[in-house]
Amino acid sequence: MQWLGSDTQGRDVLASLLTATPQTLKIGLLAGLIGLGVGGLLGLLAGWFRGVVDAVIRTTCDVMMTIPAIAVLVLVGTSVRTMTVWMMALVVALLSWMVPARAVRAQVLSLRERSWIDMARLNGIGGIRIIFADLLPNLAPYLAANFVIAVSTAMLATVGLEALGLGPQNELTLGMMIYWAQYSGAILRGMWWWWVPPVLALVLIFLALLAISLGMDRIVNVRLRSDL
Repeated sequence: MQWLGSDTQGRDVLASLLTATPQTLKIGLLAGLIGLGVGGLLGLLAGWFRGVVDAVIRTTCDVMMTIPAIAVLVLVGTSVRTMTVWMMALVVALLSWMVPARAVRAQVLSLRERSWIDMARLNGIGGIRIIFADLLPNLAPYLAANFVIAVSTAMLATVGLEALGLGPQNELTLGMMIYWAQYSGAILRGMWWWWVPPVLALVLIFLALLAISLGMDRIVNVRLRSDL
């Protein structure tokens, strides 16, 4: 019995949905992890060392942020012969590290002026050790909150690209389900059971990520933390 019906080729929509959802989450998690990892590391270095290092990283961020990401994604999608889930996650991550880098840099610039950082310097602790032993643990809740935002942003970018038919052709994702339904005229033909389930799945995923983000914000934000 096919609970959600089938597409024009007789494939079970529910089975496709159960296969596509983990793939979509994988793209978002990989892109968010890579983007936040690269951006967080560069933000730590820029905020701690300042000077030339900060100027180079900050200028690179400013230049990259002026480049329209969707145009780059479309260009890469049309140029690559076979797009995969891993490749799409990498491309999205390389275009989304700038915002975490600037946010982490601002946090590090504030933390480096604290008294306990001055005490660590007076004790002869090196800069790299302070970054990873003192600054990074204090930034962990903030990075976790930004990770949730990075995942939702990456998923939104990939779904938009897949809806244009530039996603992984040989792997099933929620965005590709919407594309194939649109390509086959499911909307005009009234085959709502083909395209509504992936859209609802995406809505539920984004609502869940929003709830997680709000919860993390209550932990990170000092003003909201007093209400807990």
